[in-house]
Amino acid sequence: MSSKRSIFEEVNEAQPAQKAAQPGVIDRGRGGARRAIRLWLMVLFGLVMVMIAVGGLTRLTDSGLSITEWRPVTGAIPPMSEADWQSEFEKYKQIDQWRIQNQWMELADFKVIYWWEWGHRQLGRVIGLVWAVGFFGFLVARKIPAGWAGRLVLPGALGAVQGAIGWWMVASGVTQGEGMTSVASYRLATHLGLAFVILGFLAWYVFQLGREERELMQARRAKETKLFGLSTGLLHFAFLQILLGALVAGIDAGRSYTDWPLMGGQIIPPNPLMLEPVWKNFFENPGLVQFIHRVCGYLLFAFAVVVWLRGRGSAHAQTRFAFNAVFAVLSVQIVLGIVTVLYAAPWQAAILHQIVAVILWVLILRARFLAAYPIATSIKDY
Repeated sequence: MSSKRSIFEEVNEAQPAQKAAQPGVIDRGRGGARRAIRLWLMVLFGLVMVMIAVGGLTRLTDSGLSITEWRPVTGAIPPMSEADWQSEFEKYKQIDQWRIQNQWMELADFKVIYWWEWGHRQLGRVIGLVWAVGFFGFLVARKIPAGWAGRLVLPGALGAVQGAIGWWMVASGVTQGEGMTSVASYRLATHLGLAFVILGFLAWYVFQLGREERELMQARRAKETKLFGLSTGLLHFAFLQILLGALVAGIDAGRSYTDWPLMGGQIIPPNPLMLEPVWKNFFENPGLVQFIHRVCGYLLFAFAVVVWLRGRGSAHAQTRFAFNAVFAVLSVQIVLGIVTVLYAAPWQAAILHQIVAVILWVLILRARFLAAYPIATSIKDY
């Protein structure tokens, strides 16, 4: 039986010591090296951005078909002797691009385009290596936060698929007797589209890991559902425009009509359905493809105005700023697209147009993230 206690007894003396509340249980429960993983993902993000730019330059220099074989491992070693270079050049001479377009090339000219394509493929190998070393390193060290292993596998898996799609794209142009001097535009669009998907996942993960799990759980309660839905729609719309831009680039449609706002003095370009069967016009008719890209750009801008006005009404300062940034960069991109057309798509304008598309894509993702996980602003911040 318990002994009798005096009513004058100090409570603290009689009570057994209790454990103090432990802060950060949610975050500690998730565990893992969040900061280190975030830094690793940022490195991958930067490499993918560079990859997109190098891929664009490879296309603009017509270098993509210079390597006619897919050798994922041994292809990392470039030609090491004059005989090796001659062998590669002879393989290139067998395809339609050389026979129709580049018979003027000497070995020195071939080396220029070869190095562009080799560098593009080599960068892909570097990205794969950085992902593998990072992922398996964190996995072995048991530093991956709970629930994140599957998410971190995804960029690597998509990267492997991207390598296969890259060869599928190149194979469409490595032909003999078919009259192909470039890769199929729809395959180019698939390749570029997947690059943006990978970039999107990396950016989203970086945003998530930039804040504590506890903070994200609290912020989710203040989610601006309507704004999140609109920004999701804007993200999908922008993705469609990126794919259409790839179709334009794939057939050099940007050089077909260099007037604006009309095309050949008309609203709709002449002979928009001149190819048979009709569906081929939407992929291979330069006038129609450029027209669709232009119209989609106008519609995208109009929808962006609606999203921007909604974003300006957000109660959170950083969310408002994020949507202002999206609208500002989209406006720049529209102007840059017009300039690119007016000057017949010089490589400097074309690659800048592609880089700004990457920046816009990430800014839309950032605005969407802040609509889902807003950062509360205190009164003293105003």
